Amino acid sequence: MLCRSLVCLLFLLLPPVLAAQDLPVGFDPQRDAARDLATAQNQAQTTGRRVLVDVGGQWCGWCRKLDRFIASQPQIKTLIDNHYVWLKVNYSAENRNTAVLSRWPKPRGFPYLLVLDPNGKLLHAQGVGGLETETENEADEDYDAGRVMAFLKRYAIAAKFRRLPL
Repeated sequence: MLCRSLVCLLFLLLPPVLAAQDLPVGFDPQRDAARDLATAQNQAQTTGRRVLVDVGGQWCGWCRKLDRFIASQPQIKTLIDNHYVWLKVNYSAENRNTAVLSRWPKPRGFPYLLVLDPNGKLLHAQGVGGLETETENEADEDYDAGRVMAFLKRYAIAAKFRRLPL
């Protein structure tokens, strides 16, 4: 009986894990962005999160810097994992993903972030200019943890509905 219960629990928990594995972890021009978006929306609906679309490419230094920044900030990573399905959509000379990206405002700089509700309705779109630190030496510039947290909290689904901390 216990074994059967554990197997049932495993099957309930496994689909969201598998769905997360289906999404790109980097900007890949070979990916089917429409299929990835449908997967992200399905996962967002299933888990009660929003979709955070990250538009950019491997050619984009600030895109790679954003990935490194998030990986180095456990509090920000946890907030993203708890409240968003992160979807990377490639924009490059090889594949501009025009069919998918034409649904939303044209990117003004990269990375370009779009917040969608679980049904795909656009809630917010912005470049990352306001999320960066400003220094006199451009080589020292990075993302500002406080600004990134404020952005993520602003569009996260309220904790009272999800029972997760902001």
